[in-house]
Amino acid sequence: MSYFPLFMELKDRDCLVVGGGRVAWRKVKVLMDFGAQVSVVAPEIIPEIGKLGSVQQTKREFEDGDVLGRTLVVAATDDEALNQRISQLCQARGIPVNAVDQTQDCSFIFPAYVKQGEVVAAFSSGGQSPVMTQYLKAQIKPVMTEELGELAACLGSIREVVHSSVRTETARKHLYEELLQLGLQKGENPKTEEIWNVMKKYME
Repeated sequence: MSYFPLFMELKDRDCLVVGGGRVAWRKVKVLMDFGAQVSVVAPEIIPEIGKLGSVQQTKREFEDGDVLGRTLVVAATDDEALNQRISQLCQARGIPVNAVDQTQDCSFIFPAYVKQGEVVAAFSSGGQSPVMTQYLKAQIKPVMTEELGELAACLGSIREVVHSSVRTETARKHLYEELLQLGLQKGENPKTEEIWNVMKKYME
């Protein structure tokens, strides 16, 4: 089964990871990479999790009420039955849940991804082949440069003025395409004067 690729806003959202080992640590890192507020519940939590930053750590056994109010939950324990129970609790409440290495108990899966600023490329094999997704990730890495993230931020910063100054959607699309090509050719963000000169071509 293929999974629908949905990009979710996690900045400052309350996310729960149940489990305190290396697998949980990897999931916490990913969630924090996207700005989530992460809580970890487990009887034992490895020190590496605390070193990731502002992770709320609760050292005890999981309780059913721990899932309440969460944006998403990750069940990352070494107890398959517990992971399944957590999944069932979440799905009954409409909370997205990932049970690590138990695809049948997941309502979402973690893709392999490359991130530069706000630009994210993600790959999934529907849980069938992590080797395949890591291969795809390696292929896109040379394209996903820091400069590309900066260029995306530059184009995003002019959206309001472009929308108010360039009347048609088609013209705005061509404007952004020209600015993108200019930035890619230069290897850096276009200067303000260069942006303005391109914009004037599409203003009525």
